[in-house]
Amino acid sequence: MKKILILLAVLSMATSSCDKEYLNPSTASDVQVLTNADGLITVCNGLQARFTTGGALSPLYNTVAAGGLSTRELTVINVGNIEEFNVSLGAGNVTNLNGVVRNLWTQSQLVRANADLVLANANNATDPGTRSGIIAYASIFRALAIGTLAQYFEQVPIVTQANAPFVSRVQALQSAVEQLEAAATQLNTAPVSADFNSKIIGGINLPNTVQALIARYSLMAGDYDKAIAAAGRVDLASRSVFSFDELARNPLFEVAFGNRNVFEPTNVNLGLTGALTPEAGDRRIPFYTRANPTATQNRGTGFYSASAAPIPVYVPGEMLLIRAEAYARKNDLANAVLELNRVRTSTAAATTGTGGLPTAPPGAGLAPYAGPLTQEAVLLDILRNRSVELAFQGFRLDDSRRFNRPGPGAAGSERNRNFYPYPRTERENNTVTPDDPAA
Repeated sequence: MKKILILLAVLSMATSSCDKEYLNPSTASDVQVLTNADGLITVCNGLQARFTTGGALSPLYNTVAAGGLSTRELTVINVGNIEEFNVSLGAGNVTNLNGVVRNLWTQSQLVRANADLVLANANNATDPGTRSGIIAYASIFRALAIGTLAQYFEQVPIVTQANAPFVSRVQALQSAVEQLEAAATQLNTAPVSADFNSKIIGGINLPNTVQALIARYSLMAGDYDKAIAAAGRVDLASRSVFSFDELARNPLFEVAFGNRNVFEPTNVNLGLTGALTPEAGDRRIPFYTRANPTATQNRGTGFYSASAAPIPVYVPGEMLLIRAEAYARKNDLANAVLELNRVRTSTAAATTGTGGLPTAPPGAGLAPYAGPLTQEAVLLDILRNRSVELAFQGFRLDDSRRFNRPGPGAAGSERNRNFYPYPRTERENNTVTPDDPAA
């Protein structure tokens, strides 16, 4: 994981309005970085570094913070953390100067822009298997960057140029999926080379992650058939994680879950109430939360329990719940319940990786679904299980909108905003930045 320090020699630390050049010419020339396989792999390692590390700067930290604080999944412990506190208040307290909003936008755009540079120059890797690894890796981080933005903003630019045009979030998600599909074709044609695997930061299973992200973002974009098919191609026994160590630390542990100063889970019910309240005996709850934390312990655990704890790119249960939701939205309730029950009735232990740190939660250990066989009721139980299975992974705000839960101003509101304002850094550098959403 020490390769992650290559970021300092490769990626620009400049602002990320969409008319900027993203590789830093003072530290690594285009000839050195983009015209040979080793240089391209170096930039690929930098993509993971920027997306996952850097504490409160990283998109990984900020998507967990934003998704959880906007939906009361998480609560701020110390209001001196003003950026996070304002996100937890929502509405007009979240401005285009907010640090969480700014870092979500700028750092995700930097990842997307550098991934596009890698993809534009991937043919400079002459070995087909090495080229496959480079294309798949860059496609994965391009998709993660775009997908993160699409969860919080109504429109996003997906090209790097002066006054880059904005596209709808659905169009952005479709672009991410198209590139992932191209990567899947490349992987099928030429499996990843040993040379690529020896030089890239370990932890990500490329073929399975490509399919998992196709499934995730197809579901968000409303392409249910594609989501079902892609989720079905993921090997549920595989694990794909962002890796960390003493130099590149798990950002959620580092900033929040390793202390009682920033935020923590709202309660052992993950902030869920009413029909969404977790069922008694759900084995995932004690995995994700401490019922009786000490005065110095954060209530949250899960994948954020140590500085070197790996964070899954996806968990197997997400794939089953994607299939369940997609079937339910097609009104194929028999198959929806079949997939839902694979999550509900699982008694599998939490899986662990290096050092015994978890890479997937335990099975829920619940009884099969016994509610009404109606689309509304089945979707509600799918959402309840998504909220537990995917706790503190940044999906709660997008899920709340997609399942049409009560929004800002509604009785029993479950989220304090629908979308975020565009950061001032973008508005000042891009004249076609859209108007901010009302909430």
